[in-house]
Amino acid sequence: MAAIFLSLVTIIFSSILHSSNALDVNYYRQTCPMVESTIAKVVRKGMINDKTVPAALLRMHFHDCFIRGCDASVLLNTKGNKQAEKDGPPNVSLHAFYVIENAKKEVEKLCPGIVSCADILALAARDVVALSGGPTWNVPKGRKDGRISNAKETLQLPFPTFNISQLQQSFSQRGLSMDDLVALSGGHTLGFSHCSSFQNRIHNFNTKNDVDPSMNPSFVASLRQMCPKHNKVKSAGANLDSTPTVFDNAYYKLLLQGNSIFSSDQALLTTSRTKALAIKFAASQEEFFEAFVKSMIKMSSISGGGTEIRLNCGVVN
Repeated sequence: MAAIFLSLVTIIFSSILHSSNALDVNYYRQTCPMVESTIAKVVRKGMINDKTVPAALLRMHFHDCFIRGCDASVLLNTKGNKQAEKDGPPNVSLHAFYVIENAKKEVEKLCPGIVSCADILALAARDVVALSGGPTWNVPKGRKDGRISNAKETLQLPFPTFNISQLQQSFSQRGLSMDDLVALSGGHTLGFSHCSSFQNRIHNFNTKNDVDPSMNPSFVASLRQMCPKHNKVKSAGANLDSTPTVFDNAYYKLLLQGNSIFSSDQALLTTSRTKALAIKFAASQEEFFEAFVKSMIKMSSISGGGTEIRLNCGVVN
């Protein structure tokens, strides 16, 4: 009886894997063996020309996976009156799409119609982390590209003003844990933020405090200098940590000192579990890297509804 039960479990589990098109790190071994080195070369060139490329591509991949799964819907261009994801409010600051487009062109020369834009974006996100001094990992591949992209759906993305319960809900809906939340938040070690994303913390915080009392006063002073109350400079803002072009654990060290940018960063210190992880990652870059890799593989494997291999990442076939 036990043998029959185990056999049934094996059959059911195998059918689930088959139906979900399980990803495979060796997916292109036979059909496009040079895909990873080709993408890495394009990404490296993009980084040399523009130091903001790493943060841009890492954020782009995150924003793609959190809407319809990892299906490259964030890369689609608006057509007619139906605005695509890239034109949704949280995504208007996304950039460096040209790096993915250039990678797609090079890959198409090697292996026409074989590699999805979703896989290219996932690989590029890995590459920018590794090339910025962070860890590397084997990316499971085999994603398909989606045909639907709706700007309104971007409002489902977690906002920088979220508290811990809002963050937990957002992540759990995607099958991600609180541990994943803390590890993936470490991606804020790269990049820059405009004033609008943290203005809520440094001006008119609440009825009792003009600024968020959890912030380091000297840090607030520097932010207020860059982002005055009636700021009119659209490009004004601040780096997300002290080493914005290096993938390291400085983000967690600054977080514990009250020098974090977003409300969603500070929120990590409001539960015992998430605070303990932040403390661990601040103390050990190795522990952070290990957790980040695990959570990135998990996030980048969120199944999308893709059905095709786009020939042009900005347009459905």
